[in-house]
Amino acid sequence: MIDTTNWNFQVEEAGRFNEEWQRYTNSSENAYIEDGDLVIKVIHESDEHGMDQYTSARLNTANKQSWKYGKIAARIKLPQGKGIWPAFWMLGANIDENGGDTPWPQTGEFDILELYGSKDDAVVEANLHYADDSKSHDMMGAVSYKLEEGIFADSFHVFALEWDSAQVAWFVDGEQYASTSITADDRSEFHKEFFILLNVAVGGAHAGRPDSTTNFPQHMFVDWVRVYKNK
Repeated sequence: MIDTTNWNFQVEEAGRFNEEWQRYTNSSENAYIEDGDLVIKVIHESDEHGMDQYTSARLNTANKQSWKYGKIAARIKLPQGKGIWPAFWMLGANIDENGGDTPWPQTGEFDILELYGSKDDAVVEANLHYADDSKSHDMMGAVSYKLEEGIFADSFHVFALEWDSAQVAWFVDGEQYASTSITADDRSEFHKEFFILLNVAVGGAHAGRPDSTTNFPQHMFVDWVRVYKNK
């Protein structure tokens, strides 16, 4: 069973985030342990493609586990296809979405990995979101990592973020492909505690739309998630 002393099932209606089409459930059909892996399963419930025709899961460690600085890593086999949007990411522990007092993007956001199946199933992206001096949304800008062969659904890969008081760096299978400084005043969000999220979204404002070429169900397999603290 999923360890609920560390993980929450975030239950949300379709359209709650980014006009996404799935609803997030706490059902064991959408998130479960199989052969030692966490599986997030995306189910298409009808023959229609559109809002509220899919179920998925969004797990987080809010109010249970959070960290400031360190290395955050996971070994994941990703789903694929148009309209499929898996993510391994972090939000500031003070976000109002989970009982805190601070709205996004003032909380900050680390995107350790996002894959947009409508773009390229062989590419993952790193990004950083925060509030600028006027409290408006700003971001580092997505940086891509592309596999030399195959796609991310073919096998497991290790995705990692290394974070200290000066900078953040992103890695796939130990290879660094992005980094950015967090010493500027408008990046003060990144010197507080963050919690982890794992989810698979469908459709919406950013991910494109699934169509007849997108096979369902889709699965994201998570072998492990590890946090290494700085000494």
